[in-house]
Amino acid sequence: MKNTHIVIMAGGIGSRFWPMSTPECPKQFIDVMGCGKTLIQLTAERFSGVCPPENIWVVTSEKYTDIVKEQLPQIPDCNILAEPCMRNTAPCIAYVSWKIKMHHPNANIVVTPSDQLVINTTEFQRVIKSALAFTENSDSIVTLGIKPSRPETGYGYIAAGESITSDKEILRVEAFKEKPNKETAEKYLAKGNYLWNAGIFVWNVKTISAALRVYTPDIAKIFDNIYTNFYTEKEAETINKFFPTCDNISIDYAVMENAEEIYVVPAEFGWSDLGTWGALRGLLPQDNSGNATIGTVKLYESSNCMVHVSQEKKVVIQGLDGYIVAEKDNTLLICKLEEEQRIKEFSQA
Repeated sequence: MKNTHIVIMAGGIGSRFWPMSTPECPKQFIDVMGCGKTLIQLTAERFSGVCPPENIWVVTSEKYTDIVKEQLPQIPDCNILAEPCMRNTAPCIAYVSWKIKMHHPNANIVVTPSDQLVINTTEFQRVIKSALAFTENSDSIVTLGIKPSRPETGYGYIAAGESITSDKEILRVEAFKEKPNKETAEKYLAKGNYLWNAGIFVWNVKTISAALRVYTPDIAKIFDNIYTNFYTEKEAETINKFFPTCDNISIDYAVMENAEEIYVVPAEFGWSDLGTWGALRGLLPQDNSGNATIGTVKLYESSNCMVHVSQEKKVVIQGLDGYIVAEKDNTLLICKLEEEQRIKEFSQA
């Protein structure tokens, strides 16, 4: 447990959840579920018992560091890493990995997004601990795959191969697949060995450092140059200077699709990446007409709607079927659920 470190990636802007999520305060810092805790607070909380608070790290935009400090006061300030600009997940992971290994050269790391939802935290912790036990003394990379319940077109997939452990819990990855169309997703579901890619990774710091050196040598070289300034007064200055020169590339393209020792743990713990209003509607309690609401909402002759309003507002809706109604800070969105992929476009209007 003392060598276990949790990395929470919290730099996204959550544009598909506009107007609730904005560049000033994106969805990971919002109580999306109406439960009294933000998504990043729920993320940190689900690792309670996996590692101590001083081993939790957050990588976020420099404009969100104060929000992180406010919402996660248990995390040391030096564990909150500020990116001066967005450069995708490979530079993000390189930054935190190089910093962790300076003081914790034997660290065993879990990397997770900040804006996902997990219902069964007990099963989640069991799966995470199983993966950590596997990577602690090996040069393997493990990712979590969610057993699909439907032919989902909004997620990437992992094709799982043969098991390599006696309990058959850890499987070799055959391939990573991009988000499919509906016909392909139905084929994946029928085959039975395809899993949703949760974007949660487990590895030790030596493994990920070596992989980044092989597959992204330019990024590794940048952090080698910054390395000696970590934990000094020069760290912010050198990060601001050199981080923007990193390639804008995801860890999936940079490492996961190229490395050889990649494994997956199939899991079922009530997971959602909460990527859309429709996904949120599917997780919230619904009335007899399929409506899900957060806030003070009264619906008449309406069905299959997702309504999310601030507590200060009272909303009455009549005669809508299959709509999103979302309000925040004097901005109101009314949009067909089937058109929710256009919300980013609407937010820029």
